[in-house]
Amino acid sequence: MPDPARIATGAAVAVTAAAVVVAGLFIADHQDQRVEDTAPTPASVVRPATNPLELVTEDDAALAISRRLFASSQTVVLAAASNPDALTTAIRTATELHVPVLIDSQAAPMELARLRAQTVLTVGDDVEAPRGHSIPVDEVLASAEVSRLAADPSVDLAAGKSHELDTLVTVTSRGKQAAAVANAEAAGATVVEVKRGDPRQSPGAAQVLTARPTSPVIALDAPRDFAYTLDVVRRDAQQPTGGYLALPGKHYTAMYGHPGAPSLGVLGEQGVAASVKRVERLADKYRAVGNTEFVPTFEIIATVASGSAGQDKNYSSETPISRLEPLVDAAEKAGIYVILDLQPGRTDFLTQAKRYRKLLVRPHVGLAVDPEWRLKKKQKHLEQIGSVSASEINRTSAWLAALTRQRSLPQKVFVVHQFSQSMVKDRRRLDTTHAELATVIHVDGSGGQSAKQSTWNHLRKKAPAGLAGWGWKNFVDEDAPMLTARQTWAKVRPHPELITYQ
Repeated sequence: MPDPARIATGAAVAVTAAAVVVAGLFIADHQDQRVEDTAPTPASVVRPATNPLELVTEDDAALAISRRLFASSQTVVLAAASNPDALTTAIRTATELHVPVLIDSQAAPMELARLRAQTVLTVGDDVEAPRGHSIPVDEVLASAEVSRLAADPSVDLAAGKSHELDTLVTVTSRGKQAAAVANAEAAGATVVEVKRGDPRQSPGAAQVLTARPTSPVIALDAPRDFAYTLDVVRRDAQQPTGGYLALPGKHYTAMYGHPGAPSLGVLGEQGVAASVKRVERLADKYRAVGNTEFVPTFEIIATVASGSAGQDKNYSSETPISRLEPLVDAAEKAGIYVILDLQPGRTDFLTQAKRYRKLLVRPHVGLAVDPEWRLKKKQKHLEQIGSVSASEINRTSAWLAALTRQRSLPQKVFVVHQFSQSMVKDRRRLDTTHAELATVIHVDGSGGQSAKQSTWNHLRKKAPAGLAGWGWKNFVDEDAPMLTARQTWAKVRPHPELITYQ
């Protein structure tokens, strides 16, 4: 057991006006009577978390952890709320005693009563030990008398023993949540620091969480998507090319088109095996000029804008899944990412996206929406540029995010095509907050390079916050001239996260 005199003396040195309040150790008139003998009880009793995951929302994280992990504690340290030095000393003292530390507040007396504390050590001259709640205060000693108190054989500071709990407590910052960290570790839990609240971005945290996939987790200050990101890490659901995130850190080099339709893009100019080889050569061209990771990608037009209404009257031809599967299967085998592109005509993006659920549940398949081909009633393709509201895109992204979360899939690329501001109404309202998705705005302008750069710069202004990246398209037949891989990487800044060839 740590030496109480050393602990108490350290507290007195660190905080000038520190006081130790002892509850139930002296009688009210301060005579030399001793506490009645009672049956020995454990200094502190802990209990493991029972829920697989509990998100703590209380402002007082130290109190929250005490409530969840300590069943009782004979000694508790109480720190002044407005005194950082006092809190530091209180945390150190509680850590050495293996007991909870609380911050003085209106809720503290109730927690002391629940813990059945017999000794309350207060640090900070503005702390008052609670009266009532079955915890009477009998004696207040000045800091100069701390060492005498510790040496008094009638006073037992009741240091706890070291515990071990099969519980993980995640924090975004050990320093900012020091009191909660102290309580978790005093109870024997393992504290895991998760930077930015996303374990996918914290390699050290991911390693611990993956190694203990069944330990209960108590998460402090966690974002709303923490359950998903935790699940992905504990299942080790990584991207097909490695890592938990689709973006940032990667650049996707894509061939765009429709199987068997050369007029719709380069992806339709050859068969499946030849497309695999061609897109790998494309990625190699960028690897030769850029020192980063390039992911070969197929952007497949799944629903094709049609000049005729068709049987469903929506001016869009929905490709059967069976016709797309050979490309999707070959891509998976070769380590190629796939993005399904929707050109919905008079229907909506969500309706069409749901048709391809069978493909979208695959880890290497993302989704793109193409507002150019989203028609209103009575509109027809090529008579005007289509458009869509941000709310319709948000409904689609929310559905895709939910599907990704429910199936514990790695993060998906979600692309919004655009070459004019009018194509996406209220663009700044796009929801880019889904942890399940990496949202990219893809600038689709064609023609001369000066005009393309102007469109690129224009669309990047007043963009939605939280975008994962930007896309650039090279048109083989329509750009004048089309940039080479070296020129694209050198002239398009910042470097696009998605570079597509049509």
